[in-house]
Amino acid sequence: MAQGQEIEAPSKVILIGGSAGSLSVLLVVLPLLSERINAAVVLVMHRHTRSEDLLEALLASRASLPVRDIEDKDQPQRGIIYTAPADYHLLFEPDGSFALDSSEKVNYSRPSIDVTFESAARVFGTRAIGVLLSGANADGAEGLYEIEQHGGITIVQHPETAEVDYMPRSALQLFSPSYIARPGEIAPLLVRLASDISAARD
Repeated sequence: MAQGQEIEAPSKVILIGGSAGSLSVLLVVLPLLSERINAAVVLVMHRHTRSEDLLEALLASRASLPVRDIEDKDQPQRGIIYTAPADYHLLFEPDGSFALDSSEKVNYSRPSIDVTFESAARVFGTRAIGVLLSGANADGAEGLYEIEQHGGITIVQHPETAEVDYMPRSALQLFSPSYIARPGEIAPLLVRLASDISAARD
């Protein structure tokens, strides 16, 4: 964000979770997110600490919006893509700010997508949009269901398009999300849903 640019709170928070096979989807989605999107975008990916610098650089080189590492107590801002750091769980404080936690792994993962999605569901409610992508375990399915239960919008990558379909299929076995979308459909859908604070489900 340029110096002096006004800080604006997002009307919605988009949470995208993924594991094996999800990076290729992100490289399709992130370049298509518009500057007019009225949301903060939060990425929670299973990854190794050693890959962190390379991942940030790759995402920043391809994304149309600024990419930032999450730091504890930061406040999400509209039009920014945030990445959850490796080896920390990402939660949200009641005021919406980020909180990093180093407690035990959940679903063999830290960060755990479930932990972040469940926290976001409680804090943001109907302002949350959850997206679950390709992955090799069930992490994220229950968290996405929590977003649904709290009135948020939920999107699952179509399993037929997933490099590893275990994660999206786990979500679909648990509940019926708001949308099932192919990679090329996700970004236009997010822009539409997050451009209007009152955007309704189809």
